[in-house]
Amino acid sequence: MPDTQVSTQPGISMSQEFLSQILGAIYDAALDEARWVSCLEAIRAGFSGNYASLIVRTETTEDIGLIVSAGIDQPNLDPGNPYIAMSPFAGMVPDQIVTLGDVISERDWRASDYYLSYCKPQDVFHVIAADISTRNGGIYGLRITRPESAEAFSRAEIDFCQLLIPHIKRALNLHLSINEDRKVSTLYSQAMAQLMVGVVILDQDRQVLECNPAATSILEMKDGLRVVGQQLEAAYTNDNRKLQSLVQEAMAKTNGSKASLNQAMSITRPSGRLAWGLIVQTITSDQWTEGKQRPSVAIFLRDTEGRVDPPVRLAQQLFHLTPAETALAIQLANGLSLEDASEALNIRRNTARAHLRSIFSKTGVRRQTELVRIFLNSVAWLSDTN
Repeated sequence: MPDTQVSTQPGISMSQEFLSQILGAIYDAALDEARWVSCLEAIRAGFSGNYASLIVRTETTEDIGLIVSAGIDQPNLDPGNPYIAMSPFAGMVPDQIVTLGDVISERDWRASDYYLSYCKPQDVFHVIAADISTRNGGIYGLRITRPESAEAFSRAEIDFCQLLIPHIKRALNLHLSINEDRKVSTLYSQAMAQLMVGVVILDQDRQVLECNPAATSILEMKDGLRVVGQQLEAAYTNDNRKLQSLVQEAMAKTNGSKASLNQAMSITRPSGRLAWGLIVQTITSDQWTEGKQRPSVAIFLRDTEGRVDPPVRLAQQLFHLTPAETALAIQLANGLSLEDASEALNIRRNTARAHLRSIFSKTGVRRQTELVRIFLNSVAWLSDTN
């Protein structure tokens, strides 16, 4: 069966299969940066080049760049290549294809240090180039090359490459957005872990889809909660019956209402320690989230006995306390009496009382319960460094 043809200019055509292959490789790379090399290899092979490269550099820094390449005897990653700065392909109009003849004469090209030192040893002579700008101010240089023994790039190939530029640009911007979302998700996860708030995500089959680090720590204790057959269960029958009922109610709301359902309960711990606090929340879906392993229910867990242990330096900065005052405030926030705190810190009670008066004065509180509250609400213990 003959290929359907895509016309790039009158009388010249390229196969639709070729276009589909290249576009598929470009958007696969947007989702997984490890696939940029295979994407470039598809471009190199499609254009019968000896190399296809993407030069990654940031417009606002002095970093000379990173070259991601596909080609014969060429490393896939070449960071800090000094020859980038020597290239005549600099200061180009973004998102526009140029060839060698558009930027330099053949005579000057052959005499240039860039060609003699870098390109000629790699058998690079013919070049298609474009600088692709992204929404974060970055510039990505696309380069496709051929040896001198090969034909120069045709008008049809140049036009076809220009057709690819908007897709590469979209893929690069999509890649940036995905990575930003991942970074934000990681920061949220880290913050929740520092707060000792565990998050367990269940799919539409009640199976555990994801846990943040705090939830993983709680479940590893096997003290009232556990995962059995990829499903979350409570250790005691009555607790488990109520937990499953709340999950079922949340599941019923997933597709039935835009308003999420929130229900709370406590989970008894066989160890005898204070019960886990647990909230079940509906994750409302839409037409784009159907399918396997669809997030449907979020379960939030909190260790009600969790100790407040903020980095001393940050607590000092927030409340303008001395190191000794900070140490005492943390002990009091963890529920110790003044006498027990002074014993734990190995200081005299009169010294502890003097510190407490100073703490009250600096924080503006007058009772120990208020001090506990401001420390529990403090951002200091969101940090994971001391």
